[in-house]
Amino acid sequence: MEHTIVFLDRETLGAEVRKPAFAHRYVEHDATSPDQVAERLKDATICITNKVRIERAVLAQLPHLKLIAVAATGTDIIDKEAAKDHGVTVINIRNYAFNTVPEHVVALMFALRRNLLAYASDVRAGRWQEARQFCFLDHPIRDIAGSTLGIVGFGAIGKQIAKRALGLGMKVLAYDVFPQDGLVDLDTLIRESDVITLHAPLTKETRGMIGADELKAMKPTAILINTARGGLVDEAALALALREGEIAGAGFDVLTEEPPSGGNVLLDLSIPNLIVTPHVAWASGEAMTFLANQLVDIIEAFVEGRPENVVS
Repeated sequence: MEHTIVFLDRETLGAEVRKPAFAHRYVEHDATSPDQVAERLKDATICITNKVRIERAVLAQLPHLKLIAVAATGTDIIDKEAAKDHGVTVINIRNYAFNTVPEHVVALMFALRRNLLAYASDVRAGRWQEARQFCFLDHPIRDIAGSTLGIVGFGAIGKQIAKRALGLGMKVLAYDVFPQDGLVDLDTLIRESDVITLHAPLTKETRGMIGADELKAMKPTAILINTARGGLVDEAALALALREGEIAGAGFDVLTEEPPSGGNVLLDLSIPNLIVTPHVAWASGEAMTFLANQLVDIIEAFVEGRPENVVS
């Protein structure tokens, strides 16, 4: 059997994708809009997607489709129940972000705790040049060593971040919905952490898990980091909390809508001590190469009748 492989959003992966070792026809599109999905997949047996959504109504129009390979770990873009109903297997990529996401989290943590962006901006604006003393102390600087890191979602990435945090002299608190030794409840984590970093999947249960009440319960000197999914946090509540000084800062690599073509409250440049990066925590060159290789590996395994990384 010759498979037809269609990659819906190839421009999201900045690495070479090798040819699978089986008979196939390969088609790739840099980007695909929602109204193009069904047409582009009409002859496909294998779909590759990173962020293009596959809904029930589309799956109903794809009788040839056997596999959806998500070129990421998160699979909330796929209606997995509908895929199961239509006999379509869904697989994902795992463990490719062991280094790149933790490093991004640590970078945000240092930048926010030490107010690096504010100080760099002041220097560019000429404020240091006008100071009476050798240093210019206009923003609080807090050490990482001796502080407490709260990790929400203690899976593979969360555990890698914990290792780095311990090496930096931090105390680590962790919360997860799956029972593990040494976890704390979410209320305790929110109340006692100096830095909170989110690594939970986006589900019905986790959507909006950090809202106004949770932000008010955080220390006023604490910072919030989100490199997981934008929907985990009430963005309007976060913007208000930052403006009113309820928390000291936030670093976000994800927003509820991406790209934020319709705007987003967290893009307001007047919000203090907020860093927003464009969903790049995962995207080191090394991580993308690992991802691309695993993507082909798991597609080949499926075709050989030994599916791996199955989520539905």
